[in-house]
Order: sequence, then C-alpha cells, then structure tokens
Amino acid sequence: MLILENAALMWFIAGFILFILEFVTPGLILFFFAVGAWLVSILLLFVDLPVNSQLILFLIGSLATLVLFRKWLKKVIWIKRHSSEIEDEFVGKTAIAETFIGPGHEGKVQFRGTSWNAISDDTIEKGENLIIMGNLSIKLIVRSAKM
Repeated sequence: MLILENAALMWFIAGFILFILEFVTPGLILFFFAVGAWLVSILLLFVDLPVNSQLILFLIGSLATLVLFRKWLKKVIWIKRHSSEIEDEFVGKTAIAETFIGPGHEGKVQFRGTSWNAISDDTIEKGENLIIMGNLSIKLIVRSAKM
C-alpha cells in the first residue's frame, strides 16, 4: 500500500511504463506522456497537489512537450539512425531525374523504384542520369552524370 500512498512514486512508475511502451509502439508519442508523468512526479516531491491538479498538469506537460519537441526529436533520431544507411547504400549510385532540378530548385529523382526529393547545384533536366552524392535528412544531393 506504500505505492498507492506515494503519488510521486506512482507517477514515476507510470512514466517508466509509458517509456517502455514507446519501444513497442511506433510514432514517438508515448515518450512525451512519460515525460509528463515524470514532470508531475518531480513536482509532487515539492508540492502536495490534489489528483485533479495532477491530471491536468500531466496532460498539459505531456501535450506541451509533444507539440514543442516531437518534430525536432523525431528528426534527430531519424538522421542519426538512417544517415549512415543512406550514405552507405546510395552514395555513388545512379538515379534518374523525374523533374527539373537546379540551384535553389528542388526536384524529384527515381532511385530503386522509389521517388525521392533531391537538390543539386547543377542544372538537371527531366530524364537525365544522376549520381547521388549524399543526403540531407531524406533529401538526396545529386549531380549530373554528364560531368
């Protein structure tokens, strides 16, 4: 019954369970609810709050961190996880321009049966063969194969 009497510990355990569940479910959502639970847990170490206030703070903290940090964190995780895979698998390979691509003008390329966003410092016409030089997140950096 000690757990039921100690709200800070309950919120910490709830946050931990949500954090573990994040690994089972895709989407990077439950992590932020875990953060909300941990914020309430920390606050309860210093201030005694009624259950209604705890729930409101949990929702506000969870939703605020979700809105403010999800896109950024997802981008950081994706770049770290996939950048080296893209570089190892794609760099130096040939693609075909689906649209015009030029300096300051993003376009599309066809590579291994998939359409990718691409950028280049070269002026590239539709149908032209390209060489993949690197990537910026999920955008390929290409150059003309004519050179």
